[in-house]
Amino acid sequence: MTRFSAIRAVVALAAAAALSACGINSVPTKEEAAKAAWADVQSSYQRRADLVPNLVASVRGAAQSETTILTNVTNARAAATSINITTDDLSNPAEFKKFQDAQNQLTQALGQLRTVVENYPQLQSQARFADLMTALEGSENRIDTARTRYNDAVRDYNTEIRTFPSAIGAKLIHGAEPMVPFEAAAGADVVPSVDFGNMGAQPAPGAAPAAPAVNDNAATPTVAPAPAATNTAAAN
Repeated sequence: MTRFSAIRAVVALAAAAALSACGINSVPTKEEAAKAAWADVQSSYQRRADLVPNLVASVRGAAQSETTILTNVTNARAAATSINITTDDLSNPAEFKKFQDAQNQLTQALGQLRTVVENYPQLQSQARFADLMTALEGSENRIDTARTRYNDAVRDYNTEIRTFPSAIGAKLIHGAEPMVPFEAAAGADVVPSVDFGNMGAQPAPGAAPAAPAVNDNAATPTVAPAPAATNTAAAN
C-alpha cells in the first residue's frame, strides 16, 4: 500500500509537471500581463482626449479664423473616444484597427493644430496654452511608452501560445487566440523627401558671374608674356 501510494504520488507530480509545461499557468499569466499593459494604453489615450477640449478652447480665443482645423480636432476626438474596445477585442484585428485608425486620426489633427499655432505668437505666449501644450506632449510620450510596453507583452503572449509545449494547453485548455499589436501609422516607414532643387537653383544666378571671374584669372598668365614679346621685338 505504501509502495502504491508512492507510485501514485510520483505519477501525480509527473502529470502536474507535464501540465505546467503545457502552458497551464504560463499562458494565462502572460495574457493578464498583456491586458494590464492594454489598460495603460487606454489610460494614456484618455488622458490626451481629456486635454483636447481645453486646448481647442484656448486656440479658438486667439485664432478664431482657424475654424476648419479646430473642427477637425474636435471631430477626431469625438471619433476616437466613441470607439471603445474591451480586452476580448484584443484578438479581433478588425475592431483593433478601427480603434487605432481613430487614434491616428486624432494624432494627425493635433499635428495640424500645432502647425497653425506657429502663426500666432500671442497664443504661444499665453501661460495657460503653454501648460496645455506641455501636458499634451507629456501625454503623447506616455502613449508611445504604453504602446511599446503593450506590444512587448503581446509579442511575449503570442509567442507563448504558438510554441511547443505551451501551445497544447493554449489551444486545448484555454482556447487562446493571438492578440493584435499596434502597427506604425501608414507612411511612418517612409523617409521624408527633401527637395534640394530650389536650394541649388538660388545660387545659380550668382554662379554665372563666377565663371567669367575664373576665366579672367586664367587669362592673366596668357597676357603676361605679351610685354616680354614686345620688348624682344623692340630690341631687334
